[in-house]
Amino acid sequence: MNGAQLRAFCLDFNEAVEEFPFTPETSVFKVLGKMFALSTLDARPLTVNLKCDPDEAVRLREEYPAIVPGWHMNKRHWNTVTVGDLPAKLVRELVEDSYDLVVAGLPRAERLRLDRA
Repeated sequence: MNGAQLRAFCLDFNEAVEEFPFTPETSVFKVLGKMFALSTLDARPLTVNLKCDPDEAVRLREEYPAIVPGWHMNKRHWNTVTVGDLPAKLVRELVEDSYDLVVAGLPRAERLRLDRA
């Protein structure tokens, strides 16, 4: 998976948008104003910060050297994933899990609106 593919995948989720609140190079992907992924898409190696269940985050870090505590993030809830060192299917699953975690934390009315989109 490359940066363009990662961007397209992140933007394919309901109500997902790309913003640049930090630098013009740093893409922040949000759903209804809440971040679920952060990446400098032209960086080499390509990495992405993703939200993760704390217990799952620890397990993933133990299993995959390419997954480490989130750089400049709450290390309990965020992982930094080196994209090219993992199968694309796993990266897609991790991005989807991040999106789902953020959506689960939204107010009920917003979650229902997403379901109808």
